[in-house]
Parts: sequence; structure tokens; C-alpha cells
Amino acid sequence: MTHGAAVGRLWMLLCAVLFAALPAQADEIVLWHAYQNAEEAALQEAAAAFEQQSGHTVQLAAQPFGSYASKVETAIPRGNGPDLFIASHDKLGKWHGMGLVQPVDSVAEAHTPASVEAMRWQGSLWGRPLAYKTLLLFYDPTKITTPPRTTDEMLVLAREHTVEGSYGLAYQASEDFYHAPWVHGFGGAAYDENGEVHLDDKEHADALSFVAKLALVDKVVPQQPTGQLVAQLYGDGNAAMVISGPWFMADLDREIAAVPLPIVSETGLPARPYLTVEGVFLAAQAKHPVAAAEFADFLSGEAGARIRQATARQAVTWQGLEVDDPLLAALAEQAKTAVPMSADPGVANVFEAQSRALRAVLRGAVEVDVALEDAQEYYGILSKAPPPAVSPIPYILIIVTAAMGALAWALAPLRDPYERARWWKHRWDYLWIGPAALSLGLLVAVPFLTGAGVAFFAHSSGTWTFVGLANFTSIVFSRDWPITSPMSFFYTLAVTVLWTVTNLTLHVGIGVALALMLREPWIRLRGVWRALLIIPWAVPNYITALIWKGMFHAQYGAVNALLGVFLGQTVEFDWFASFARAFTANLVTNTWLGFPFMMVVTLGALQSIPRDLEEAAEVDGASWLFRFRHVVWPLLQPALLPAIILGSVWTFNMFNVIYLMSAGEPDGSTEILISEAYRWAFSRGNRYGYAAAYAVLIFFVLLAYSRGANRLVGKKVL
Repeated sequence: MTHGAAVGRLWMLLCAVLFAALPAQADEIVLWHAYQNAEEAALQEAAAAFEQQSGHTVQLAAQPFGSYASKVETAIPRGNGPDLFIASHDKLGKWHGMGLVQPVDSVAEAHTPASVEAMRWQGSLWGRPLAYKTLLLFYDPTKITTPPRTTDEMLVLAREHTVEGSYGLAYQASEDFYHAPWVHGFGGAAYDENGEVHLDDKEHADALSFVAKLALVDKVVPQQPTGQLVAQLYGDGNAAMVISGPWFMADLDREIAAVPLPIVSETGLPARPYLTVEGVFLAAQAKHPVAAAEFADFLSGEAGARIRQATARQAVTWQGLEVDDPLLAALAEQAKTAVPMSADPGVANVFEAQSRALRAVLRGAVEVDVALEDAQEYYGILSKAPPPAVSPIPYILIIVTAAMGALAWALAPLRDPYERARWWKHRWDYLWIGPAALSLGLLVAVPFLTGAGVAFFAHSSGTWTFVGLANFTSIVFSRDWPITSPMSFFYTLAVTVLWTVTNLTLHVGIGVALALMLREPWIRLRGVWRALLIIPWAVPNYITALIWKGMFHAQYGAVNALLGVFLGQTVEFDWFASFARAFTANLVTNTWLGFPFMMVVTLGALQSIPRDLEEAAEVDGASWLFRFRHVVWPLLQPALLPAIILGSVWTFNMFNVIYLMSAGEPDGSTEILISEAYRWAFSRGNRYGYAAAYAVLIFFVLLAYSRGANRLVGKKVL
């Protein structure tokens, strides 16, 4: 061996020894969660303890609760997601089908068996359990000394504490999750022993009749109850009992106690709420899977459980820890009879159909039996199998042929020598606009074509199947619904057109009237009035929609309060109980949002109209209406008509107002096309292809409208 080779081997050996002596590389683990307040503080404390123990760093990324699931489902497949994420187990079946989670070899035996089973799907473990949550009966100990053991006792107490402005019982009665305890208490279930769904059986009817008695007969439950309203009622001392989960106590300052839900007097069975188990899942695209698994073990293990129980008052799944908290003791007792939430992706369709029946009964629209029959039919359509797969080859041939034809048509002028010379003369001009054309193609054309392409597929549990024109034919020919049903495309199109026309009429009418007033010199403080009248347009429309939603509340809204002042009596008018009322509430809200735009455009156009023309007409004896019709309006049209056309498109697709105000109620009758497409994508079984087909049809409707509008105006506006 040469001297150089010996030195080289010695150097390599020295480097290996030095490398082995260095500490292990620390990884940065990214964990997503939707925790707030004490739960987030506990997570931070656990992360700090793990960092000190392991040398790794943990980045905690809080995500909005409302969009948490959708962010997980879109980020992880593209490699932009976290290493770990915390979520309840009920979406495990869907996430497993989408390939979002990695399996777990085993979990510690100290976890409760029910929590471990919740993390299991199709025979394998997919997460580590952390805590469980379920509904409880909270009560005000200053008003109730002995909590009810049965529903009869609960009703007696609720009636005693229900007076004007106060309720004996408050909970979100129109939501399926809060309705489930009564269904189970009357002997019903989401699925029967054979895994089938029968929403119209006797048990469901008894449970729904019981809730209708609470809300409509005894009136011990507030109308249109939201989580915020329930919390406000209890915080103000206007609710003696509340049905909610441990999250209800997060920001509560008032004294409160909790017990398991009562026994249903008619059956002798306990009211059994759903049990949801929160777990920590290892993402399929985790960048540091080994370090992430270590943190997941720590967080779900004894050390992490102690931190979470002590700091966040979580009902941890780790057994053997001392519990001296009355709330945690009540949760542990309720968990013994609670029904574990199904992780089957199809259960979302059950909840959607059952919630539909709940809302219909609680607004007094239909009888219980009719509502449940409708819910069963609705569930059947939502759970309908996707269209059969078809061969994409004919479609590919059509697309290729059309593309070649379009290219040939575009290049046909180049056969003319004059056109070729003209093109060559401007070659550098085309080069300069190339980046803009490329950007436009990437930002507009590619997303549009991708979205349109989705319309030819059916999506189910992460699997895409090419179905050709099946989604379009199902929509256009109303194969699932009668053409007069609110779920029909043509019914929704008619509502959308009515929505657009009525809004534009009010926008233009009010806007032009105010502009004509504000140009008059005798109006004092015109600048102040103009600024104030622009505010509705300046405020983000989703904030305005939420404000108006509260103002139209049946019992606590300002609109009913003002009506009560004029009528001299208490008014509890349910604005979302019928199509006419809900449409009116939506219309008022969007009119408030839209008239300032038309007012500003009109004010600008009026500056260019000489007052001499109107004065001359007035001298000739023309009335105010005549002057407006034959002098002012013709001169306003060139500026106002393009604004009207643009406003019509904005109103046609005004998603926020419909979604936040009426939410399509009653029974989807006030949905417009864009909100209906959203429902199919995110509320009715994630039928993305069906929703994309809706979007394509909306595009063609607007395309036809834009062509007609451009001809009307005489120039290209859209």
C-alpha cells in the first residue's frame, strides 16, 4: 500500500469517527391542529417538553376549524401538508381511501379499548388516540339543584325555567349531531344491523316527534339555535340547561355543572350521544416520518396525556390518570354509553338527509312522517352509485380533432403571402406580448380547462372514474329530481334569474334616485352623505351578510324588534321558513350591498350632463319625469348600461349572501346556481364531477348572456 493510500484511508477513518461523535440531526416536525385557547396552550407545552427531550423542533400550525378537513385533503396529496395532524376519527375512512394517512404498527395498551378501535379501519390502525369528546347535559347550579335523570324530569324543569326571554333548555336542535342522542335513546341508529339506512322507521319518527314537542309545543328550546346563541343565552343567565360538549366551557365565565344525558322515559334507554375520538395521524407525505412518529408517541403517551389533562382539561384516552375534575368525571361516565361515530364516508349523507328532515319539522313546514319520507328519498339520491365508467378514447379523438381544426382555422390566413408578410413584420410585437399571453394561459385557461375536465369524471373516496357526459345528462334531464324540485337545475336557474333581475332593479332604482338627490345644490353636507352611502359597498360582503343574518333572527333580530315596535306586540317572524320570506331577506341584504355601486357610477355620469339642457326643457314646460326620461336617462345610458351588465354578472354569482344568509333554506329553494354547485362539491358526498358540470353550465349561461348584452350595449363589455 502506498503512502498516499494509507493517508487517505486514515483520513476517511478519522472523518467516520468524527461523524459518529456528532449529535443526531434534529428535524423540524410540522403539526397541524384546530385547537384554541387552553387546548392550544397544552399542545404548546407538550411540544416544548418533547423538544427538550428529543432535540427535535416542533412547528405547531393552527388551522381554521371550518376549513380544516378541506385543507388536509388538498395539501397532503400535493406534498404541502404537515408531518402530523390532529383530527377526530370520523373522517378516517375517507382519508384512508384518499391515501392521506400512514398506518401505525401499534399503540400503548394503556389507552381505552374504544379509543383504539376508533383509530382502526379495515383491520389496521391509522392513528394514535389522544382524547374523546361527547355531548353532556350542562346545567346552571344556581337554578337547578338536582339535575334530571329522565326526559320527563328534564321537561318539567325546562318548563319551569322557560319564561319570556329565558329558556329551560338550549341546544342546536336542528343539527343531526345534537339530535343523535334522542335517535339512539328511542332505539334508532344511523345504520341497522345489515348496514342499511332507514330514516323513516318508527324510532326516527319518535325521536323527531320528541324534538318537535320540545321546540314547537312546549317551546322550551329557542328557535334557530346556533352555537353562539346557546353560549350567549347561558352566559347571560337565560338558559337553565344546555346540551353541548366540553368545548362549550372554553370561554365561559358563569358557574356550570354537567351530568350525562337523561334516560328517555318512553323507552327506558339512555340518550346516547356520539363519541368522537381525537387522534394524531401521520401524514402520507410526511417529510420527517421517524421524528414525527416519536412526537406522536409522546403526545399520546402518559407524559403528553398528563399535560393535556392538566392544562386543557381534556378527557384523555390514557387510562390510569387520577381525575378530580367533575367535568372529566361526567365525560367518562357518558362515554360508557356513547355511540362511537362511524368512520364510513357514507355517514355524511345520512347526516345531511336527517338534518334536512329536522329543519323542515322545526320550522313547522311538514309533518314528521312526510319529512322522514323525504329524507329517506334524499338519502337514496345522495348515496346513489356513481355513473358507470366509459371509454375516454372517443372523447380524446373528438378533442384532438377539434384542436387540430381550431389550429388549422387559426393558421389558414397564413396561406396568403400578404398575411405572412404582415405577421413577419410584427414578429417582435408578438414576442413582447408573449409573457402576458403565457401568464394569461397559466392563470386563466389552464385552471378553466382543468375544472371543465373534472366535469367528465366521478369522484368517490379519492378515486376518479371517467364517466363522459353522464354528469351533464343527469343535470340537464333532471334524472334525480322532478324539474319542479328545488334540487333541479332548471328550478335553480329560474331562482337565479329572478334573484338577478330583482336585485338589479333595486340596485339601479335606488342608486340612480340617490345620485339624482345628491347632485342637487340644496342638499347640505353632500360629501358626508356620499361617504356614508358608500360604506355598505366598502364593507366586505361576508361581514355584511353575517350582520344581516343576525338582524333577521326570529327572536333576537333587529328587524322583528322594529316590526314589534310598529305593531305594538312581540313579533317572532321566522324569515327563513318559506321561499318568499327567505328570498326577501336575501334580497334586502344584497340590495344594501349593491346600490352604492350604481349610485357612484350614476354620480360620475351626471357630472358630464350639462344642467343647461334640463333647464331649457324646464323652460319649455317639461315636467320632472319628462326631463328625466328624455334628457337625463339617454345621456346616462352609455355609462350606466355597462355597469348594469357587470352588476348582473356579480349578482348572478353572489355566493356569500345566499350561503351566509338563508343557506338555501327552506329545503334548498333559495339556492342559486353557484351555491348549488358548492353544495354538490362539499355537502352532498363530495360529488366534485357533478359540481364541475354545474360550473360549466353556469359558464355557458353567462357566455350566452354576455353575447346578448354586448349586442344590446353596442360594444364589448363582457
